[in-house]
Amino acid sequence: MSRIRIGVIGCGAIAQVHHLPNLTALHREFEVPIVCDLSRGAAQAVAKRFHVPQYVTDYNELLAADVDAVLLCHGDPKTAVALAAFEAGKHVFIEKPVCFSLQEIDAMLTAQRKAGTVAQAGYMKVHDPAFQLAKREVDTMESYRFVQINHLHPNNSLHLSQFDVERFNDVPPEAFKPASEARDIALAQAIGDVAPEAQRAFFLLSGSMIHDIYSLRVMLGSPSEVISAEVWADGRGVSIVFAYPNGARCIATWVDLPDLWDFKETLEIYGDNKRVIVSYPTGFSRGILSEVTIHGIDPDGTTYSKTPAIEWESAFTRELRHFHACITGDETCYTSLESARNDISLIIDIVRCYVQQKPVRCAA
Repeated sequence: MSRIRIGVIGCGAIAQVHHLPNLTALHREFEVPIVCDLSRGAAQAVAKRFHVPQYVTDYNELLAADVDAVLLCHGDPKTAVALAAFEAGKHVFIEKPVCFSLQEIDAMLTAQRKAGTVAQAGYMKVHDPAFQLAKREVDTMESYRFVQINHLHPNNSLHLSQFDVERFNDVPPEAFKPASEARDIALAQAIGDVAPEAQRAFFLLSGSMIHDIYSLRVMLGSPSEVISAEVWADGRGVSIVFAYPNGARCIATWVDLPDLWDFKETLEIYGDNKRVIVSYPTGFSRGILSEVTIHGIDPDGTTYSKTPAIEWESAFTRELRHFHACITGDETCYTSLESARNDISLIIDIVRCYVQQKPVRCAA
C-alpha cells in the first residue's frame, strides 16, 4: 500500500481530537512529516504529542515541504490556503465549511482542475457506517413523503472538556486580520448586506448545520425549493421547510442550547410503509456510535422495529481512508468540491428566503 505524505494545517481541537490521532492510527496509509499553525505553541505541542518531525507557523513553508497532500483544518475561511495548495500541486482535504461563497468555490474548482489533484470536502457524516446503512434502507423505499431534521446543539466546550486539547495564547491580534477581512468579503459575496441575525444564521448554517444539509443531499438529492426560513433567538435558531420534486417536504431545525450536555442530531425519512431514523453523537466524541432505527410493516401485515448493529470504525477514520483511496486511484471522491458547491448554493438560498420572506427556487 502506498503511503501518502500529508501535512496538517491547523492544530486546534478537530486536529487534536480526531485527525491527528486517526492519521497516526492509519500508519499504513499516511505519514505526517509536518504540521502548521499560526500558534507556535500549538504547532510545537502537536508535533511533540504525535511524533511529527517538523512544525512551522507559515503554511507556505509546509506547502514547500515534501508532502503529497494537505489537510486543512485551520480557521475560516480556508480559500487562500486551498488555492495555494492546488498551485503547489497538492491533493487537498478541506474541513467544513469548505468556503462561504460561490465565487470562492468556483476559484477552488478552477485551481483544482488545473492542478489535476484530488480535493475532498470534510463531510464526515456521509462516511458514518450508520448513515450508509440508512441510505441503503432508504434506497429500497418506493417513495418518501416527509423528512425531518432536528439538530440541538450545546456548547462544544462541554464535550471538548473530556479531551486534553492544548491551547496557547501566543498569536498577536494582527495575525488574524487577513482572515477576518477575507471572511467579510466572502460574506458580502454570498449574501450581501443583511441584518446581524441573518449573518449569524448564515455562519451557523455554513459551520454546523452544513452536516445536515450535505447529508440530506446525499440521502435524497437536492431540494427543489426553500419554502420558508425562520431565524429566531437572535440568529441562534433556524427552522427551514424544503420542497422536493416528488412533493415531499422536509422540516429542518437547528437550535443553540449552550448549557445542556445532551447533543441531539437526527435525520428522519418517512415513507408510506417505512420509517428510517439516523441519530448521531456529537462530533467531539470518540467511540460513541451513531444509531439507525427502522420501522415498517411486513408483507403479512406485521409491524416491526429494528436497530441494526453498526460497525465500529468512526466516520472520521473512514473519510481519511477514502481520501487515500481517491489519491491512489482506487475510488472516486464521494464528497468532491463539485458536490460541495450545491450545499453552498443552498445555504445562500436559505438566507435569501429569510431575507426576502418568500420561497426561493433552488438551482437545478
